[in-house]
Order: sequence, then C-alpha cells, then structure tokens
Amino acid sequence: MRVVDLSHPVTIHSPGWVGYPGLRLWYFQTHQTNGIVSQMVETPLHLSTHLDSEMHGVSGGRDIASVPLEQCVGPAAIADISEVGEWGIYTPELVQSKVDVRPEDILIIHTGWYRYYSGMPEEDLVTYFCRHPGPDHRFAEWAVRMKFRWIGVDTGSADHPMNTSIRYKKPDLVHEYERRFKIKVEDRFPEEHLFSMHHAPFRHGVIHAENLGGELATLLNRRCMVGAFPWKFVGGEASICRIVAFPDVPVD
Repeated sequence: MRVVDLSHPVTIHSPGWVGYPGLRLWYFQTHQTNGIVSQMVETPLHLSTHLDSEMHGVSGGRDIASVPLEQCVGPAAIADISEVGEWGIYTPELVQSKVDVRPEDILIIHTGWYRYYSGMPEEDLVTYFCRHPGPDHRFAEWAVRMKFRWIGVDTGSADHPMNTSIRYKKPDLVHEYERRFKIKVEDRFPEEHLFSMHHAPFRHGVIHAENLGGELATLLNRRCMVGAFPWKFVGGEASICRIVAFPDVPVD
C-alpha cells in the first residue's frame, strides 16, 4: 500500500505562527554521561503541520484528545486552487469546480503556498504567513453545511491573513493590501467575522489542519483516503501531527 506524506518536518528551525516562538530542544541525558540519550522539547502547538481542536477557537470546545479517530481518517477531496494568488480569496464554487466534494469529506486545499515555507527553495516566511490566499466567512458557513470531518490547508492559517490578528500585528501589510486592492480591510473582512474559519466551523465540530506540505502536489484534484494523527493530548488545544494519504485505498 502506497503512503504519501503530506506533512512538514519538525525541527528547531520550524517557524511558529506570527508572534509565536519556535521550538526549543535540549538534552538532559547523553550517551557519554548517562549511557542513553534523553531530550526535552518546548514548543507552541501551532508549529509545523498541526491539527487545531475546537478548544483553540471556541470557549467550551473539545480538546484534541476528544477528536475521535473516525473523524481523523476518511475520504478526502484534494482541490488545487493555486491560480488564486497572493492575498486572493477562494470560494466554495472554485473548490467544487476542481474536485468532487461530498458531505462529511476531509477537504484539503492546495494553494501551492508551501513553496515559501521554511527550508523550501523559495523560502520567504513573510510571504508564507502573511500574504497567502484564504477564504472569507461564506466559506466557513459552507464548511458547516457540508459537515466536513476536517479541512487541511498548505498555508500558515485556514483564515485569510487579513482576517486574522495579523491585521493588527503588521499594519504595514494592511496598508499595502488596501493600496493594492483599493478596499479597506475592515470593509473586505468585517471585524465580526475575524478568524471566521476558527469560530463558526469549530462550534460545529469542523476543525482544521494547517501547514500541510510534503508530497501534496502529487495528489491534486482527486479523491483519496487521508488520515491525520495527532497526540491523544488531554487538555491540548492543538497538536503537531503527521498527515498522510493512502491513494490506493478506494473511497467511492
């Protein structure tokens, strides 16, 4: 059975989301002193390929340990919408024009933006985290109606950057966005819909994974079996995880 990795590696160079620290790794036992190696890790949970739980986006939401395995693994629709460029907006109609999307699917969005991720040939972390395409609140409402198991994106957030706190952290980019598109950020993304992909869908159990990569480009505009494997982390609001596809497993 062929297994296709859709994950980025986890290293001390893995970048945290905007304003988040990176990963720290150190040894507390070594071969030369203790005869065995043991390490400690300190890391934000929103680093490398990771799955957000409801708890991350909504008060009272379930933690990552409460996500059932039946939700983590299932048939997936993988949509290539890479024609949507910098700061572009993708829609349910565009996704549905690319691949057969069904209720209760896993939906994976390929923007091609992982080419700017850490360690990639075109690495540019400002572009990766702050200029990627994304949806608006209408997409979030569609995700709820479709009852997706989860959504995966190859970007730093499932929300458009201007619909996150980046709009407050990076005012220079807000000015650039408004000059380029001739519209105020608040008019395009009203504050009441801020982090729309992290709120309405999470209230209905539709969570998402961010920072997908690996060999995602080999599976575009097709259906296949996909699984996300987070920690069974009680009280965790997210988890670094491995995401893989099983393209030879029938899904229809």
